[in-house]
Amino acid sequence: MLGTLVNAGAVVAGSAAGLLIHDRLPKRVTDIVFQAIGLFTLVLGMQMALKTDSLLIMIFSLVVGAVVGELLDIDALVQRLGGWLRRRLGSRNDRFSEGFVTAFLLYCMGSMTVLGAIEEGLGGSPDLLLAKSVLDGFSSIALAAGMGIGVMFSALPLLLYQGGLTLTAGSLQHVLSDPVIAEITAVGGVMLLGLGVRILDIREIRVLNLLPSLVVAGVLAAVLL
Repeated sequence: MLGTLVNAGAVVAGSAAGLLIHDRLPKRVTDIVFQAIGLFTLVLGMQMALKTDSLLIMIFSLVVGAVVGELLDIDALVQRLGGWLRRRLGSRNDRFSEGFVTAFLLYCMGSMTVLGAIEEGLGGSPDLLLAKSVLDGFSSIALAAGMGIGVMFSALPLLLYQGGLTLTAGSLQHVLSDPVIAEITAVGGVMLLGLGVRILDIREIRVLNLLPSLVVAGVLAAVLL
């Protein structure tokens, strides 16, 4: 779990630095930082989405996952969690939940998360997760500067998700083949595209309700590819 613990620590440290910057920046600067994050998210999402080897698996996963996620209303559950955390902290930041969700999705949708967690879980060196920690740490500075303290608390679901993959790596080793990881990453990229659209206020998309699509993509890729 060393890689995941360092990763979470980097997110907290980067967020703390971003909050210090946030308090010293005028609103017009934090607004342009926010927009830059949205544009970056679109580029990253497109790059990840293009990793797919099967557009049929992608679209089927997204449609089925969207239906399941909407019925469960995962987005509302996480928004309520974010609101509860904000009240407990006494935060007045209106973007608390948005920062919390945005940071979690950015840190956990990429293939580095899956590959790094499996590598460490199987007893290998956590080099990939340590490299990811550096990237996430610097990203946290920009995210927290634009969105506030909610970014820091994304370290909690990061620990649960990435740490869970590390601890179960032995049983997942034969399931998470390269084609499976590619399809999961591609669907995650489409979710990040939706997140970028949402950050830029182009259209409101309940991106968290697409989370079941990742499971559907993994299962279909394992069976068909």
